[in-house]
Amino acid sequence: MTANLTKAEFDVYRYDPTKDAKPRYQRYTLELAPHTPVLSALLQIRAEVDPSLSLRYSCRHAICGSCAMQINSKSRLACQTQIGPEMAKHGRIVIEPMRNQPVIRDLVVDQSPFWRQYDRIEPHLKLDPAHPMPVGQPTSMSPEEVERFKETPRCIACGACYSACPAVESDPEFPGPMALAKLYRFVVDPRDHAHQDRLLRIQPGGLWLCLRCHLCTESCPKDVRPSERIRDLKELAITAQGATEHGSRHAVGFKDNLPDAGVLNEMKLVRQTYGLVGTLGQLGQGIRIYRKKPEILRKPHPIQGVEEVRKIYRALDREEGKE
Repeated sequence: MTANLTKAEFDVYRYDPTKDAKPRYQRYTLELAPHTPVLSALLQIRAEVDPSLSLRYSCRHAICGSCAMQINSKSRLACQTQIGPEMAKHGRIVIEPMRNQPVIRDLVVDQSPFWRQYDRIEPHLKLDPAHPMPVGQPTSMSPEEVERFKETPRCIACGACYSACPAVESDPEFPGPMALAKLYRFVVDPRDHAHQDRLLRIQPGGLWLCLRCHLCTESCPKDVRPSERIRDLKELAITAQGATEHGSRHAVGFKDNLPDAGVLNEMKLVRQTYGLVGTLGQLGQGIRIYRKKPEILRKPHPIQGVEEVRKIYRALDREEGKE
């Protein structure tokens, strides 16, 4: 083996629904430079070893997002991921298709669910008919208005965040991180006339199904930080219409609950989240929790330093009032 090459082992997910009863993994071994992108290795496998391997790619420069896949259980771009660090950390490179989307063949997935959620948020400007944009002329925005977009214009719609998201896996009603980040981008666009309607529709439309795990932000190859934009959307939605369902009421209740004693009053939080009637519906779950944690029924005593907690809240309220 040449000194500047490394022996790399690839365990690649293989599945052809016309031939295979179930998926399998096939091992390929290549000698490659450590800086070789995983995508280049896959293309070499297909060109020199196994022409039946199916994968999706295009630009090879982290612009199109087509080569998103799971590499050692992490959703990312194959053209951006070098084999050297993966071999050093894992001893092999396991390559699988993206999660949360049906497999068409091998590493190629059906992205219809991903794009369906994207279309659902209507990702285009909705203008005020009474104030149309001037034809053939630019529409200027201030630097402060552009800054509100945050990192969202960087998104290349690769789907890595959608693949990494456990909320997408557990609930098909969750729009997904990319769709919500795109929604935020139009909500804060000063040219958009439908931002209020967008906020009114998204709060009961799956916004609060986010699990706040931040795996979408970890997987994003462009540092769009969709989990942070989802957080911003939640704040904007509550401002637009108040807390209207369990997720938003839980968030508001959590915030209002803590200053009382510096720790959560869990029984109070349940009432704040579900209301009186809804709390009765949680009775069975409450009894099971009480058997393991009887202190849940007791009102918590204020912690030492609770006044410091209250000072933090007051400071945050003042900062919020300045915005």
